[in-house]
Amino acid sequence: MKMMKRKNYGFKAAGINITILCAVALLFGSCKKYLDIVPDNVPVLDNAFTLRTEAEKYLFTCYSYLPKDGNPTSNAGYMSGDEVWTSADEREFFAPGWRSAKGGQNAAEPYLNFWDGRNGGGFGLYKGIRNCNVFLENVQDLSKVPDLTLDERQRWLAEVKFLKAYYHFFLMRMYGPIPIVDKNLEISATEAEVRIKRSPFDECTNYVVGLLDEAIPNLPSVITDRNTELGRITKPIALAMKAKVLLMAASPLFNGNPDYAGFKDKDGVSLFNTTYDQSKWQKAADAAKAAIDAAEGAGFKLYQFPGTNFKLSDTTLRQLTIKGALTERFNVNMEHLWANPNSRTGSLQLYAMPRLSAAIGVGNARQQLAPPLKIAEMFYTRNGVPISEDKTLDFTDKYSLRTANRNERFYIKEGFTTARINFDREPRFYADLGFDGGVWYKYDSPGNTDENALWVQAKSTDIAGANNYGWYNETGYFVKKVVDWNMITGSNGVTYRDYPWPQIRMADLYLMYAEALNEAQGAPSGDVYTYVNRIRTRAGLPTVETAWTNFSSNPTKYTTKDGMRDIIQRERMIELAFEGSRYWDILRWKKANDLMNQPITGWSINQGTTTEYYRVRTIFSQNFIAPRDYLAPIMTYDLTVNPKLVQNPGW
Repeated sequence: MKMMKRKNYGFKAAGINITILCAVALLFGSCKKYLDIVPDNVPVLDNAFTLRTEAEKYLFTCYSYLPKDGNPTSNAGYMSGDEVWTSADEREFFAPGWRSAKGGQNAAEPYLNFWDGRNGGGFGLYKGIRNCNVFLENVQDLSKVPDLTLDERQRWLAEVKFLKAYYHFFLMRMYGPIPIVDKNLEISATEAEVRIKRSPFDECTNYVVGLLDEAIPNLPSVITDRNTELGRITKPIALAMKAKVLLMAASPLFNGNPDYAGFKDKDGVSLFNTTYDQSKWQKAADAAKAAIDAAEGAGFKLYQFPGTNFKLSDTTLRQLTIKGALTERFNVNMEHLWANPNSRTGSLQLYAMPRLSAAIGVGNARQQLAPPLKIAEMFYTRNGVPISEDKTLDFTDKYSLRTANRNERFYIKEGFTTARINFDREPRFYADLGFDGGVWYKYDSPGNTDENALWVQAKSTDIAGANNYGWYNETGYFVKKVVDWNMITGSNGVTYRDYPWPQIRMADLYLMYAEALNEAQGAPSGDVYTYVNRIRTRAGLPTVETAWTNFSSNPTKYTTKDGMRDIIQRERMIELAFEGSRYWDILRWKKANDLMNQPITGWSINQGTTTEYYRVRTIFSQNFIAPRDYLAPIMTYDLTVNPKLVQNPGW
């Protein structure tokens, strides 16, 4: 075959197995055309670029390598840190990230190996890059795909340049400096040409940003055919990804990190610049503002629940807004700047949902995703400040017991006794977390009202208690946020309304801008407050200025760069909780050495009485080793195949 004689479509250069991948994706609803992926194999290359219909299949093959982040077992950040824990039984739930979080990561057979496509690492992102290069080489040739219009050709090329940039970014976030594979190798390439080195991190950043800059002008601002093209790349998506790349590069892990002073390749080239560059923050801020302007110009905005004919309190409506920002489908949710229809959330909801009644059969709500107690403590008080700072609410005896009154009935079952820490919290606490006694409103609640909503009963002898092998909650807190409120229980079992996984929300973009701008300025002002406050207002909280001035024991905290940095980082961890963001954030902030060396704790879930249940127990003692664990290991085999590669420090 002519094409295969000319080019090497494998990545021996990066130490990748060159076995050809067959990528087949399942089809879902209105996204059927988008997900109609052609198998990626050699024979198809002869015909892949003869006609538009065939070339379009190859375009979707390039999309098919996007990681399936809607599943917590394949989302590289979801369970790799300290945000979500699960039971040791792992019943029908194998999460490579969780095994890594417990100290099992290794170089011989790494977990979540997205470099090679092993152990939960999808198809392998270098294979995705290979397919992108095949597409770009052929579609850039105007003699091929003759029935493809020039405008559509430019758009498709831009989409694949974005995907190629994204796959490089994803690898950078995991491994730091990586080999840049800009073109596929000639089959006649010499051994020296095949063995590609890792490029310094700043070069990788510039390369990815350059690809995005090439793509942006030829991408549409909005998707006009929302029935068949939602999920394909637009200009606001590419601009937002550029901001995310530059924010990562400006962050402490990658910007002047002295821990990597001796990290060099085998030719003595430094793979990190250990001199801090303040200007990187301004570049990230400028990129984020450009993305915001483009997104808002295209109609994207923070989600607000549109209302219902059901009789609901303002308290519940607020929770439906907070949850809906994640779970409302992107064909009607203009907060989802980029959602991936190739990545669905049915299993995520199944793993998160507790049994609320006997009508929900064992196995239909497996309640295996369990936030540790420290995550529950992370959320603000109802005054919008940390529990350790609120001078008007006393949390000194936070594990003591208290009984809910009528005014609290939409958050906690009236008359139910639970821990003090579950009272007087912000709306996102109750929207994101389920807990013993916590109300869990959903579509089929009795009487179409929240006055009679179901609630979690989590003690050992209760319906949601630790009394089913493997299908139980390890900490006593449940991930409520990810379960769409349309989940219903019927005579034939339960139904979860599926939704595509949002890769970037507007709230994420607003917080990226606020963070970068705060670091770029001498002191916070203007837009730093504006964009954080937009999110807080949606969450039902007072502004940063009002909350800290009136309720915090540190009332001037928000006026300094350091203080506002702490506020923005916490705001980000709360707003993006249980979306797989926290792990990457605490890495790039260089906070993992602190946060991931704290014990994982929860309630005494095997106890049946209130007094015994609400005793804090240590579930696991994490051991994050710095600087080793800040970067993932390259598989040892790859270093053998390509001697020019060097391993990450400590591995």
